[in-house]
Amino acid sequence: MTALLVGIGLIIISVLMVLPGVLGWWNDVLAFLRGAIPVFAVLIGALAVFIGIADIKDKIEEKKEEEKSKNAENEQETKEEKKD
Repeated sequence: MTALLVGIGLIIISVLMVLPGVLGWWNDVLAFLRGAIPVFAVLIGALAVFIGIADIKDKIEEKKEEEKSKNAENEQETKEEKKD
């Protein structure tokens, strides 16, 4: 509950800081956002690439596991047929 109240308080303070009448930091905030957007875009793009690579690796591993389980089932069936 305390964290929620602190979070709400910080949001209110940050909104008041950028309003024109209080501190007037709106131009500074815009300058920061203009500089930060390309950096965030690169970081998000890199993260998406890493997630995509991990997904591809997981799919390959899943196919290998399926092949192993199919081979194990086939071996069991052939052993059972030989016993009969």
